Amino acid sequence: MPAAVEAYCVKCKAKRNMKDAKEVVMANGRKAMKGVCPTCGTGMFKIMGK
Repeated sequence: MPAAVEAYCVKCKAKRNMKDAKEVVMANGRKAMKGVCPTCGTGMFKIMGK
């Protein structure tokens, strides 16, 4: 499992560490992290570098 990934939660309007973070590959081939906000449960998404 990847280390804690910090991403912005649009519902809480704050940066938080993602829960259940998984690495995904977008349609354009770039990597991203997909997870859930530990506070409100909203889906979080962070685009990673190349």
